[in-house]
Amino acid sequence: MAKQTVLSRRSLVTGALISPLLLAACGETKAGAGAASAAETSQPLTIVKEPGKINILAGDKLITSLHFDAKWPKPFIYPLTSASGNVISRAYPLETREGESTDHAWHRGIWFGHGDVSGEDYWRELGPEKSGRLELAGEPEAATSGNSALLKFKTIMQGRDPEKKRYGTVDQAYVIAKTAGQIVIDASITVSADAGLDLKFGDTDDGGFGFRLRDEYREDRGAQLINSEQQSGSKEIWGRNARWVDYSAKFDGKPIGFAMFDHPSNLRYPTGWHARGYGLCAANPFAAGSFAKDKSVDGSYTLKAGERFTQRYRVIIHEGEFLPADVDAWFATWASSK
Repeated sequence: MAKQTVLSRRSLVTGALISPLLLAACGETKAGAGAASAAETSQPLTIVKEPGKINILAGDKLITSLHFDAKWPKPFIYPLTSASGNVISRAYPLETREGESTDHAWHRGIWFGHGDVSGEDYWRELGPEKSGRLELAGEPEAATSGNSALLKFKTIMQGRDPEKKRYGTVDQAYVIAKTAGQIVIDASITVSADAGLDLKFGDTDDGGFGFRLRDEYREDRGAQLINSEQQSGSKEIWGRNARWVDYSAKFDGKPIGFAMFDHPSNLRYPTGWHARGYGLCAANPFAAGSFAKDKSVDGSYTLKAGERFTQRYRVIIHEGEFLPADVDAWFATWASSK
């Protein structure tokens, strides 16, 4: 077992990138969510490192892990667990769950990518001659402070074999917090065109900040899919612009939901959503034409050489009965953060 890294709250929040994420995650719980025991809410998170993986635990229970082994074309966060320990992410391709779907091997937990960046595919993983890689640059940083943990890493946008051309960099930071009845994950993703090239994000629905849930969250099995605009079901929320989406299901007889928020500071807020009824969803601001099924609409975006943009997202895994008004209240509190 590797040595745990623990920093004081002051040192952990130093720097403009991560401080608002950590402060929001540490300071926010849902009123009326059901009181957790003092032991549950005060139990500190710990870090255990393995080759190619950093685990975040509460006591002896795994909350999630950062996976960055070289066998994966891009890093990702997996599994996704509720505060009570239920795993709600799809197991495939890391594990086997009897009867579970095995489509799209690149749908793993939570990840970031895009299917067309200057002609390179950082979403699908079709082999080194067809898809690019988000290649890890250096060892990821990991630290804990009370009931929160920080994961931070840099990746190089590497093109296909054999050239492996460098296009830019993607810096990602995640703050994972366990609160009363919730797991909160705050993400900050910065794309930099620092290789002397413009980066054109093509208009494609296969891209964005995404997640994949287990089959209990399939719409055809009774899962409820809603967005901030009071639309419901994948036919209504796919491609629509919204501040948030929420997937909820009865899991082992217990309601557990997964909400994802788009921050007002993000490009093209409120974003479009690649929201599928089989448990996949991604916040994607670069797919207006694809979502509209209209080639005359161009949702592409060019990041000029030397420039960068940052996207912020929040995930809340919530337990128990809830109303859309609850999600609206959580969003409003978070959206007011700088």
